[in-house]
Parts: sequence; C-alpha cells; structure tokens
Amino acid sequence: MMISERSATLDRTACERLDRDDPLRSFKDEFVLPPNTIYLDGNSLGAQTKGAANRAQEVIADEWGTGLIRSWNTAGWFDLPTTLGDKVAGLVGGGAGNTVVTDTTSINLFKAASAALKMQATDAPERRVILTQRENFPSDIYMLQGLAEQLGDDYEVRLVDDAEVTAGFPNTMTAEVALVVLTHVNYRTGRLFDMSSTTSAIHAGGAMVIWDLCHSAGALEIDLAGSGADMAVGCTYKFLNGGPGSPAFIWVAEALHNRATQPLSGWWSHAKQFDMSPEYAPAEGIRRYLTGTHSAISMSVAEVGLNTFGRADMAQVRAKSLALSDLFIDLVEARLSAHPVEVITPREHEHRGSQVSISHPEGFAIMSALIERGIIGDYREPSILRFGLTPLYIGFTDVWDTVEALRDILDNRTWDAPEHKLRSAVT
Repeated sequence: MMISERSATLDRTACERLDRDDPLRSFKDEFVLPPNTIYLDGNSLGAQTKGAANRAQEVIADEWGTGLIRSWNTAGWFDLPTTLGDKVAGLVGGGAGNTVVTDTTSINLFKAASAALKMQATDAPERRVILTQRENFPSDIYMLQGLAEQLGDDYEVRLVDDAEVTAGFPNTMTAEVALVVLTHVNYRTGRLFDMSSTTSAIHAGGAMVIWDLCHSAGALEIDLAGSGADMAVGCTYKFLNGGPGSPAFIWVAEALHNRATQPLSGWWSHAKQFDMSPEYAPAEGIRRYLTGTHSAISMSVAEVGLNTFGRADMAQVRAKSLALSDLFIDLVEARLSAHPVEVITPREHEHRGSQVSISHPEGFAIMSALIERGIIGDYREPSILRFGLTPLYIGFTDVWDTVEALRDILDNRTWDAPEHKLRSAVT
C-alpha cells in the first residue's frame, strides 16, 4: 500500500493498479457519490452512506409512524446514546460504557471542561488557567472563553502555539494551569499530535486534558484509555459519515465518571429519570453526561455510518490514509513546482492526520475553480486549500486526477475569473 518512490516515476496507470490492489476498495460501494465527482471534503462533512436514507425512512414511517411513543422502548430509542457510544468507543479506544453520543461537540466540550474544572477546584483550587492551541478550532476557544467568563474568580484562557504543544509545554505548564484542551489533528494544517506523550506531559504538570477528536475519529487509530486521557469530545458527521449536524460524542475515563457533575443537568442525566422528582440526582457512570431528549432520527442515521466503520480494519484505514497523502504531497511537489504552492501538512507520518493542506495566495479562487470541475475540497483562511482523504471512498486515481486538475487550473489561470472570487456563506 505504501508508496516508496517519489511520484515523478508514477503515472495514472500506476494509481489505477494501486486502486485494484486496495483491500478497502469494496467500501466505496457503500456510499452515495454523485457521478463525475471526486469528494475530498469528508474532513468537514462525510459522504452519505447508502443505508442512511432507508434507515431514516424506517424510523419515520415505521418506528415513529406506527410505533409512536412506544418506540422509545420497542425500537431502542431510549438507549441510543449509550448504544452508539459503545460503537464510537470501539473506534477511539475508549472501552465499553465510557462514551455517549449526544448534543454537539461545543456543548459536550462545555460539559467536559466544567466537570474537569470542578474536580480541579477540589484538588488544586489555585489552578485557574485553561490552555488551548491558538490553532484550535475557533468554536472550542469560544466555548472555553465563555466558560471562563461565567466562572469568574480569575479563570482565564491562554493560547499556545503548536510548537509549544509538540515540545511538551516547556514554557506554559505552570502551577496555575488546571486544564488543557487540545484538538488531536489541527483542522487547518492536518498536523497530528501524539496523544500519549502529550497527555503524560500535561499530567506531569498537574493539569487535566480534554482531547477534541473531530478531525481524527474514523481517520486513524486512537487509544484514549491507553494514553491515559481524562476526557474527549468529537463529532460523527466528518470521517464517521453520520450526516450534516449529526450528534457528537463525549468520552470520560471510567475513574472520573462519578467525581463531578456537569452543569447542563437535564432530565436525561438524572439517576431516576421517570420518577419526575423536582430534585436533581445525577446518574451513575457516563449517563450523567447526557442532557435532554435526543433526536431518534439523526441518531439512527448516524448509526449507519458507525456500523460501516465497524466492518473496517482501522489499521488498513490508517495505512491507506498515509499512502494517499504521501501520493498527494509528492504529486503537488513534483507537478506544481512552477507555482507559489506550499504544502503545510507535515511530511512525517507520526505528525500527519488524514488531510493534505496546501497554501496559495489565490487559494479561495483556485478551490472555486476546482469545485466547478466536480472536485470538491474546501478553503480556510489564510489562503489554505484543504483536501480530506477519506480512505473508505477515496482512491489513488482520485488523487492523481485532483492534482492534474490543479495543474491545469494554475497553468492556465482559470481561477482568475470573476465568478471564482465570489464568496458564499460557507467556504
């Protein structure tokens, strides 16, 4: 699977041969992909699984239409957060009974960070600083800033550069730090951070850690429990193909389940939900991180994507991801060298997620011209073109064709047209 030679010796025929030998090639048939389209934005929204529409129709027509409210029991709606949670846990090394699928990533981060800070307030009340990456996804930073503002009493959020994280926080892990919140894969650059060594460095400094797995769950092997992580959050609509806005997940190490309560203490996290008591009593275990009633429709559709991954070998997924990104980087460097294009994704496998990001001063217009040709990636400021490599439905020929289209767009300046300069609400 791995490509050892530089891509100057490769051609499209060689890529076709790699696709024929791909042990994951049959999975592409399980996704709905429009004809004449290469979809390289699964790191933002995964492709639709072929079973998703049928499952949604089944829930709407049968479970809701016929079963009505009985389906909370008869169709298993009530247990969907934990049922799906265990399926997510199998993909992130979380262990059974430690994950629930619920709410959004931002809400779950708020819950996890609040609980972690409550624990630290008991154990080390002098610690009131939250560290997170300057390059973290903005929503994570905003949620932490809002939480710090609500807590008051000198709580603050400090931003650190990726280099500081990679080095193990030599300058920023002070006695004031209570919590570190890190995105496992940088959403702009695709840089992957080592979970085990980074978690150890944080714990050695006396802080707790929450990992955001939005850009890594379903794309690479993860071992939350083995790394000693405290908590993690993530979404199901990117590499896990759960559908637009599908529910997120929260994982909490078993030893921490009952040490604190989270602040959004809705009735789904109550110990005896249907007693309808006016007094709140948190459930034991991971269910205390639920909040309110979940959507049976979106949860059931998300389960289709999780079931697809349940049949995939994550070691093979990771191997193909790295091979695809190796090819992409090699081809960009070999075939686009006449243009001001820079690969900003790390070359080292141990530091690379499942995307390739390149920069160009006219990145937005270039991506617009590429999408016009049916090759869909996305754009992020400043000047970054992102290409998500989802191994279950992207092949080596797709990578070749993408770079060739980029070469043509750059050589002929087809990006330099008024229609490619117009921006929509979502880039």
